[in-house]
Amino acid sequence: MSKPEAILAIAKKTIEMESTAIQDLVPLLDEDFVQTVQSILNAKGRVVISGIGKSAIIASKIVATLNSTGTPAIFMHAADAIHGDLGTILEDDVVICISKSGNTPEIKMLVPLIKRGKNILIGMTGDSNSFLAKQAHFVLNTFVAKEACPNNLAPTTSTTAQLVMGDALAVCLLELRGFSSSDFAKYHPGGSLGKRLYLRVEDIANNNLKPQVDISADVRQVIVEISEKMLGATAVIEKEIIVGIITDGDIRRMLNKHDNISGLKARDIMSPHPKTINTDVLAVKALELMQDKGISQLLAVEGTTYKGVVHLHNLINEGIL
Repeated sequence: MSKPEAILAIAKKTIEMESTAIQDLVPLLDEDFVQTVQSILNAKGRVVISGIGKSAIIASKIVATLNSTGTPAIFMHAADAIHGDLGTILEDDVVICISKSGNTPEIKMLVPLIKRGKNILIGMTGDSNSFLAKQAHFVLNTFVAKEACPNNLAPTTSTTAQLVMGDALAVCLLELRGFSSSDFAKYHPGGSLGKRLYLRVEDIANNNLKPQVDISADVRQVIVEISEKMLGATAVIEKEIIVGIITDGDIRRMLNKHDNISGLKARDIMSPHPKTINTDVLAVKALELMQDKGISQLLAVEGTTYKGVVHLHNLINEGIL
C-alpha cells in the first residue's frame, strides 16, 4: 500500500499542473474570444455545443452553465450528429465544436456539414493549426503543455482547460446581458440554491406560530408562551408596538438571578430594542444578520407591525444554511 505522503504528493502535483495550465490560458485570450462572445450575444438562435469523448462531457457541462445563466444552449454529440442529429442545428444558431486535437475523424466529418449552412462555427481546441481551428470562424485556444496523467494520455489538464474556457465564456455573457440574481432565481427555483434567491422572511414567519406577550404579563405567561410556540423566544408588546424580546436565555438568567420570581413581569426580564427584520427581505439576509449578531431569532416586522419570528432552525430546515 502506498504511503500517505506519496498519495498526497501525487494529488498536489496534479492540482499544481492543472492550476498552472489554467493560468496559462490567460495570454491565449484574444480577439477571437471577443468575437465569439459578441456573436453569441447578437445571435437570434441558441448555442449548439458539440464534442466527442471527454470533450463531449465538457460540452454538456458548458451547455448546462449557459442555460442556467441566460444563454439558451443545447448539446449535440459529434458522433450522433453525423448519423442524423445534425438537424439539431437551426439557421440562427451559433455552433461550438470542442476537440483537444481538432483532428478527430468525427470532427473532420462534422465541420464541413456545419459549414454548408450559415451558422457561425467556433472551434475550441488545443491545436491552433488543427483542421478544426483552420475551418472555424473563431478559435478558443485551450492549449495545454501536458496532461496531468503521467502517461500524458488521459484527458485531465486539457478537459480542465476546456471547462474553464467555457466558464469564462458563460460569465462574460452573463455580465454583458446584465443577468441578475433575481434572473438566476427564475432558472433555479428548486433546492437550497433557489431558496437563497427567492425565499423571503414572510414565507418563513407566516408558517410559524406568533409568540407574543404584553409587557405586563407575568413570568408564568411568558414561559407558557415560549413553550407553546416552540421558537425559543417571544416578542413583548405594548400598545401594539414591539418593546422587547424574551428568549430562553433570558429565562435562564432570570432563574439564576432571582430566588422568588412570582412578582416578576415581562418588562423586568425582557431585552429591549430587539433585532428585527422586514418581511420582504430575503431569508438569506436574516441568516447573515443572525450570524453577525450571534443570535438565533429575529422578529419579523412589516413597517412597525409585528408579524412573527424567524428562527435559525427554520433557515437550517429550509437549506439556507
